[in-house]
Amino acid sequence: MDRFRRASAAALLTAVVLAGAVGGATASPGVPAPPSGASGEDLPALSAHATARSAGAWEEFRVHGSARHIRPGTLVTLQQKQGERWVSLPAKMTTSSSEYSLRVKLGIKGENSLRIVGGGAVSPVVRTIVG
Repeated sequence: MDRFRRASAAALLTAVVLAGAVGGATASPGVPAPPSGASGEDLPALSAHATARSAGAWEEFRVHGSARHIRPGTLVTLQQKQGERWVSLPAKMTTSSSEYSLRVKLGIKGENSLRIVGGGAVSPVVRTIVG
């Protein structure tokens, strides 16, 4: 019986050590690992451009761009940096072919940082000054 307990304890210890080794090889939380075999050119990507570098409060302009390696019909959403957080605005649409174009009206005066998210991608930040 004693030999059975030692063998069970050794098997359990081996399982714990192996689980720790596998756990240490995974990506850190919150950072998705790229799909195996995918190069940087195969990953989803969004570009973003504003039609106005500055606009009056509640004056309409557009944020548009391309959606690479994102399936047509994917929902993209405009986000605005408010303090330290990115807040999703009600401006959203589904991509058609590999492009999108959103109408935007902002009321927060000063420099506004905007980005587009969707399909597993985040665009570079676009800045527009609202006066």
